[in-house]
Amino acid sequence: MTDIRATEIKLHQQSRTLEVAFSDGASYQLPCEYLRVYSPSAEVRGHFGVGAKLVTGKQEVNIKDIRPIGQYAVKIVFDDGHDSGLFDWDYLYKLGKQYAVLWTQYLDRCREAGVAR
Repeated sequence: MTDIRATEIKLHQQSRTLEVAFSDGASYQLPCEYLRVYSPSAEVRGHFGVGAKLVTGKQEVNIKDIRPIGQYAVKIVFDDGHDSGLFDWDYLYKLGKQYAVLWTQYLDRCREAGVAR
């Protein structure tokens, strides 16, 4: 864990992005689809890293609600009903910082599985 924390979170529902600013000055625009397919829930990531699920068909997903969890995370409620998993500050920071790599990996996995995202 790092000392980096989210200092501001803004949902832009029309563009379906979540803007997250961090204590080190970094700020990221994270698409809702990206957050949904990289949800930290056991349903998506698998249990203990086993059984990770490829989530597709979420291009139009949006965020319905964001609930703070203490001083370390948020629970994101998506409009497709998915609401499990906590996005802690370290994970959100990683998703922002590594967006290009992680999104490319996701698209590659879709291609390899022969499915449209």
